[in-house]
Amino acid sequence: MSLAVVIMAAGKGTRMNSDLPKVLHPANSRPLVEYVIEKSRSLDPETIVLIIGHQAEMVRQATARFAVAYALQQPQLGTGHAVMQAEPILKDFNGDVIILSGDAPLFTTRTLKELLAFHRSSKAVATVLTAEMEDPTGYGRVIRNNGGEEVLRIVEQKDASDQEKAVTEINSGVYVFDSRELFSALNGITNKNAQQEYYLTDVFGICFGKGKKVCAFKVADPNEIRGINTPEQLREAELLLQSTAYSS
Repeated sequence: MSLAVVIMAAGKGTRMNSDLPKVLHPANSRPLVEYVIEKSRSLDPETIVLIIGHQAEMVRQATARFAVAYALQQPQLGTGHAVMQAEPILKDFNGDVIILSGDAPLFTTRTLKELLAFHRSSKAVATVLTAEMEDPTGYGRVIRNNGGEEVLRIVEQKDASDQEKAVTEINSGVYVFDSRELFSALNGITNKNAQQEYYLTDVFGICFGKGKKVCAFKVADPNEIRGINTPEQLREAELLLQSTAYSS
């Protein structure tokens, strides 16, 4: 089947205490987003779409040597709104779409290939990469059905009930979607939530509500799903990226 990759790279990264776009912060002398683009290329996708926003031209120039398409998110109204900006580029695309974050460079190509294979063998329309965390504070929680095989919804920390906050399976921010189902469901999301944003994760609940199969694939190593929001987390990621376990 055909494959496209969408990389979210529009954020400011306020907690980095820098005017530099978060995805351009260097890890071992290379911008974070470069790791994500190169690992995406190893999947041999038809198209890679980079969603840019904060200091968009700077991000465009820093990634110009890569064969990527650009979609501008302005203003920035959430992750769902970000992916909506890729729809004009992918309007004629029919296949699977992997969605990644430009500030999360530690996932491995092997994990992405296993995620994609699981998604396709399960005949799911949406699959989220998850991990178990002893302390899931701050992460979206993955709520499965009673049998545990399928995903009912993904709940952001700020919108979670006490019962949902007790769940330790968390959303990594890495997803695979059937392209037609993705953009159809995005038309149905709203910003009626604590942050008044359009959440990409709401697509899972919409698809499940339509009787579509939505799944989760759990990664064995939680380090792979680490995002980078602070200088301290950047230093930790640099050390991990020096290991061959996370560099490819």
